[in-house]
Amino acid sequence: MYGYGQPMDGGGAQQQYAPPQQPMPGGVGGYGQQPPLYPEPSPPSLADAVRAFTTGQMAAEDFQQIFATSKVYCPRGDTPGFLALHNTQQPVIPMFSSLKELRRYAGKESKYFVITGAEVIDLLPTGYGFVLDMEGEHRMVFDAKAVEQMVDFAMRRMYG
Repeated sequence: MYGYGQPMDGGGAQQQYAPPQQPMPGGVGGYGQQPPLYPEPSPPSLADAVRAFTTGQMAAEDFQQIFATSKVYCPRGDTPGFLALHNTQQPVIPMFSSLKELRRYAGKESKYFVITGAEVIDLLPTGYGFVLDMEGEHRMVFDAKAVEQMVDFAMRRMYG
């Protein structure tokens, strides 16, 4: 039977194993790495992006990039899918930038699901728009045409 450090070929050759490496002083280069002194700034939250976009401080393309990667809170019913409001010119789906905004609209015990903005654009039925933060200070309405433009923008970014 062969074990560590015993000859495997019957000769005098032995396998050598390197001892575990010690971390460098200050934790640099190992598991205990120090966080960078100047961390990358995090992108604005969806609520911040809504405020900036509705007040003209953010371009549509910048807003859409943030929207695509943000969590969106959607009220839900007993069956899968979006809940739509049909008492508007075009049907719209209420969506919210935070759980707090959703609760303000639908109540504390409401059921909901969370998806990304990119998934919203992908899954939204044709002919529907959406309203973001319906009860919020900076409500945004995207009609069906605006949603089509968002889809086109997303496709250009992905496929050139």
